[in-house]
Amino acid sequence: MTGGSSSESLGTAVFARELTRRFGRKLALDDVRFEVRPGELHALLGPNGAGKTTLIRILLGLLQPTGGSVELLGRNVRRHAAELRRLVGFVPSGDRSFYLRISGLENLVFFARLQGMRRREAKARSLEVLEHVGLAEAAGERVGAYSHGMQKRLSIARALLANPTVLLVDEATHDLDPEGAERVRNLVRLACSQGAAVVWATQRLEEIRGLAERVTLLHRGRVEFAGGVHELSALARPRDHVVRLANGRPSDAAVRAAAEAALRGRGRVAPVGGSDAGHYVLSLGENVVLGDALAALAAADIQVHSCRERRSEIEDAFRFLTEDAPS
Repeated sequence: MTGGSSSESLGTAVFARELTRRFGRKLALDDVRFEVRPGELHALLGPNGAGKTTLIRILLGLLQPTGGSVELLGRNVRRHAAELRRLVGFVPSGDRSFYLRISGLENLVFFARLQGMRRREAKARSLEVLEHVGLAEAAGERVGAYSHGMQKRLSIARALLANPTVLLVDEATHDLDPEGAERVRNLVRLACSQGAAVVWATQRLEEIRGLAERVTLLHRGRVEFAGGVHELSALARPRDHVVRLANGRPSDAAVRAAAEAALRGRGRVAPVGGSDAGHYVLSLGENVVLGDALAALAAADIQVHSCRERRSEIEDAFRFLTEDAPS
């Protein structure tokens, strides 16, 4: 890694170029380019083992790359690790990073002191961020008595102690209930709206829409996609659709048999969850477009009252990029 900043990284909060990392023979990151602008919430998407956590550990300075360069706020991570420590917040995926026998406030004061704050400043700032994440009333309780969602909010409070310019979030909501997950997302959105560059690492596809502006998709350590969320959706190749069919026949089995006969190998039809309410999953055959399948059903006097994709287009794009990518 070289010192200084490049012209390419000017105005960019997070910038990685030609980044590689090996663990023995395993290539965890392979020629990764990654950048995030100030005030941007950027999703780092990928299945387990894609390299997301490895990339975040390199951005944090906890792991050195095998090759390439990485800069935060125009500063080389290796050369300016101590300086960057106060400018970067981190929300880990697990909860085992707090002292469970002491209070939430005492935990935050401890971590604030590690960041160089004087005791009075550390306590004042800790109380401020506890209020910010909705934990002011629980400030004096042992962290061991916190719920899982409360511990996750405490992680965000810790990450916000020094008003970070860069916020790295690793699988923050993967085991939270929907309400807790949305509360965490809202807290991170707020930090982003105040100018922080946010990297949100996740494999939960449903989080991407409405959360991130841009997305980088990692698969087997390589960048398979980098761009806007709408651009990712455009790569979808949906094969499964939920349709509501009717043709005057009295039973679900009869409607299904008629539909399959009409499709003539263009696809298969199966009831949704064993339901007999007229809803079916239409699975298209290879190289068959939806319009042709629907036309075949109509030609056999089978009415299609509704039709929608079974999965979101983002999930289809994700499957397309991760299943078809070369190894």
